[in-house]
Amino acid sequence: MTRGSTLSAHPLSRPTGRLAIPAQTRISPASLPKLPEPPEPLDGFNALPADEASHRLLGCLRNLRWARRIADHRPYPTVEALFAASDEAAYDLTAADLAEALAGETLPPLPDDAYEAAHMALGAAHAAYEARFGHAFVIYLGDISAREALDRTLEAIRSRLTNDPDDERIVAWEELRRLARQRLLTLLADTGR
Repeated sequence: MTRGSTLSAHPLSRPTGRLAIPAQTRISPASLPKLPEPPEPLDGFNALPADEASHRLLGCLRNLRWARRIADHRPYPTVEALFAASDEAAYDLTAADLAEALAGETLPPLPDDAYEAAHMALGAAHAAYEARFGHAFVIYLGDISAREALDRTLEAIRSRLTNDPDDERIVAWEELRRLARQRLLTLLADTGR
């Protein structure tokens, strides 16, 4: 069995005159003007003095040992490498480190136009959480709108109040790790300018 085209043949029309072909010139890449390279997001971060880097990193995860570890292992070649180092340092947090990091956390802000009842409900839920677990409630909200954040936060507090303290410590640690990644992106954007 032979294989052939499944399309019927179409005759090509022949040009009647001559076609003008533009002259081709070769340009050496070296002769082109160089555009300035935009700074990589990590360049500014990697160039910070160690003390300043540690100080800024405390805004990402409020634990001095974590911040120093991330600062001391610079330079990072990629954002993914920085995230991997951040995750590893977060995995190595001791119970005391986790307590230190959680002590520096606050609830996500409410929208400006939230009802007073929403403020009261969130305050009461947070107080119940702190009474049960002894630390601030933390949650990674990602790209959730401010309107949705209140509902998601209240729902998460109520749900997590049923956890036992050891399980909740693991959940809180994971939320801190995710928050640190989000905050690192903000830090990189600020130092890359």
